[in-house]
Amino acid sequence: MRRVRVAIIDVGANTLRLLVAGPSGQQVVSVREEREALRLGEEVERYGYITSPKCVQAAEIARAQTRRAHRLGCERVEIVVTSPGRQSANGDEFAELLSQTAGVPARVLSAEEEGELAWDGAVAALEEPPASVAVCDIGGGSTQVVVGTLESGPAWVRSVDLGSMRLTERFLTGDPPAAEALESARAEAAEAFSAIVPPMALLGLGTGGTARALRKLTGGGVLDGQSLESAIERLASLQRAKIAKRFGLAPQRAATLLAGSILFAEAQRRIGLPLGVASGGVREGCALALFRESATAYG
Repeated sequence: MRRVRVAIIDVGANTLRLLVAGPSGQQVVSVREEREALRLGEEVERYGYITSPKCVQAAEIARAQTRRAHRLGCERVEIVVTSPGRQSANGDEFAELLSQTAGVPARVLSAEEEGELAWDGAVAALEEPPASVAVCDIGGGSTQVVVGTLESGPAWVRSVDLGSMRLTERFLTGDPPAAEALESARAEAAEAFSAIVPPMALLGLGTGGTARALRKLTGGGVLDGQSLESAIERLASLQRAKIAKRFGLAPQRAATLLAGSILFAEAQRRIGLPLGVASGGVREGCALALFRESATAYG
């Protein structure tokens, strides 16, 4: 691939994340990463839309991140909006404000696009990927389960309109939550995933901040049924401040990690494989797409 530098600004339910990256063969090399917690998904869950002050705040953060990306030599900067754009009544208007304020393209990803990009980013980071890979991408507002092959790419994509922040807001606001609330959250997750029956794969991967946090908590390389159930039991007994301190997590991650563990347990059960923790995901998949577009444009 041509040696270019690009930036992706990922506007999610919990955070705005900047990835500045360059290519190395078929992989993405991170040059700089930033995150700003904004919790847009809370507003979508409570009101059905993103309020004007939050829209403006997000746009100003995106503008500042865009400026830093340009100073780092990025030829292209793209803003992608995930579940907050799909689930809010004003998602398209929000994306337009982001684009106008930051001066770069912004778009709302469909659930299918988000899943495909997460698969691309996760698989590209593997040194020797097997013939077929299942990827679970848990965000704050939604969860994608994707199965693909090296030959055809991400061919099977399903999305569940439930993520770690949404499940937390609905059932797990107690600190720690009551046993009845935990049971209700688990029932909600089981119902949401009841129709997810993915084809078999040779390798399972989890992407995103929840997966990385669970790796810290479990101390292992893979997330299987036993380790995830142990994580749920452990997290359900601890206050959020203790979770953050004990495992070195940001407070906003600690607040939604129990819900994320419940969702991962449901997804892992249906994938039928232990889940390794991928080093790439949606942002890396978006960066790969920009690298490929650049390579095509320059022959």
